[in-house]
Amino acid sequence: MEEFKKALESKDCQKVLEYLDDYLEIIESEKELRDLLQELEELVLECEEEAYELAHEIAHIYAHLDELEKGLEVYKRLVEKYKDQGEKYLDALYHLADAYEHFGMPDKAIETYEKLLELERELGNKKEEALTLAHIAINYDELEETEKAIELMEKASAMFKELGDERNYLVSLLDLAHFYYELGDYKRAEELISEILKTPRDAEIEINARIVEAEIKAAQEDFKGAFQSLKLALLKALEVDDEELFSIVFEAVYNFIMELFEEKMYKEVYENIGSLADAFEDINEEYEKFFTAVKELAKLKEGLENEYTKAYESIAIEEFKELLDELKKIGTSVLSINL
Repeated sequence: MEEFKKALESKDCQKVLEYLDDYLEIIESEKELRDLLQELEELVLECEEEAYELAHEIAHIYAHLDELEKGLEVYKRLVEKYKDQGEKYLDALYHLADAYEHFGMPDKAIETYEKLLELERELGNKKEEALTLAHIAINYDELEETEKAIELMEKASAMFKELGDERNYLVSLLDLAHFYYELGDYKRAEELISEILKTPRDAEIEINARIVEAEIKAAQEDFKGAFQSLKLALLKALEVDDEELFSIVFEAVYNFIMELFEEKMYKEVYENIGSLADAFEDINEEYEKFFTAVKELAKLKEGLENEYTKAYESIAIEEFKELLDELKKIGTSVLSINL
């Protein structure tokens, strides 16, 4: 691919990123890939705005080669490059910590975020300090140190409130609700969700609050309430006409249904999923058919009279049929292959 080679030779970082994926597809040997990585590692130190995006791509390639540490070295070299350059150094530290977080290394992420936190406190940048505290809290939760995560997130939340940063304040409450849910303190988790939903101004936050609310209600065996929360999340995503948000909610709904099928909680599905089908009655016929088919499949799994075949065959979207096929396979052994 000539465009990519020209971009690499001229050190055009933006163009390199634009053509990189296509170029990777035509590489035929590991040696060729490693030679490219060497060139990209040299280039990343000369990029400015695109440096971290390119570092991210390099790290993913090394991760694919089972050599993630080499990819993370690229971030470390950027940290070293900007060591005495104020804000650029803080930015480099943040991206290194973020990379550790992204690649599932919460202990390393915490260590790096704490270095960043110390510098932010010296500079008196309260908003950045609060954001970093929130990141540290999330990584402690990843380490299953949830009480420590709550302690730090509450500090961050108080700072966001004091700063008048409403969006980050609400996000921090959402994280806290999830942490308390993980600890089994459903009352406190519900209080926080109620506070978020009191005067919702941000669709994404409201939608995520509804998803967490559904988890809390399901944990308390309020499955009608859980499906209601998921329905409200779906309808909100439709209201704001955001395809990405809708996809996130639909995936959460499907995963919730799948978990119930895995637990053989078919009754909880067929008694409550009708509200989702009804919600789409005048909006989208295919989604209505899909949720109706899930209801009938749950009845089939329970050994009850059902109209699953009819519901399944009425669906025109192949992807929905594939999702139903996945659900049907759950718990199906060789001996019950004719289910």
